[in-house]
Amino acid sequence: MRKLIILLSLLMSISACKSTKNTKSSNRKTTKTTTVVKKSNSTRKATNNSTIENIIKTAEKYDGVRYKYGGTTKKGMDCSGLITTAYKSENITLPRTTGGLATTGDWVDVKQVQKGDLLFFATKKNSRHINHVGMVTESRPGYVEFIHASTSKGVMTSELSEKYWYFAFVQARRIL
Repeated sequence: MRKLIILLSLLMSISACKSTKNTKSSNRKTTKTTTVVKKSNSTRKATNNSTIENIIKTAEKYDGVRYKYGGTTKKGMDCSGLITTAYKSENITLPRTTGGLATTGDWVDVKQVQKGDLLFFATKKNSRHINHVGMVTESRPGYVEFIHASTSKGVMTSELSEKYWYFAFVQARRIL
């Protein structure tokens, strides 16, 4: 009986010392920030417009590239890799993961999105957890087009008005 009590107390003390898997790394890359003086939410500096156009052109160079988890090259690209690679072409360093990108920049109402803004989606059923990102390539009232890396079709352009993307949309963020 004594051995059983010792064994039970030992098991309880070991199980109470469970380590956690959710650890956060404090290693953050430094990012080059571009200061933009905004007159209103809908205007940008002319220099940023050319920067944004270059970022979009870089992303469009990957159109048709197959999807590859963790990919950042013409051999394969994932959604956050497409965004970070496009912005990196203009020496703007962004977080590499969709989760990191989802907290970068300023929140923007979907009706106010502009070229270069990031759109975030939750594509898993019954979940609002952000797991996909795309970049706005065209925007006018009632119409938003974005480029992204789809797991099924690779890098492609889609419209936010498509039923799948409309219901999966979570938020928009402005980097520049």
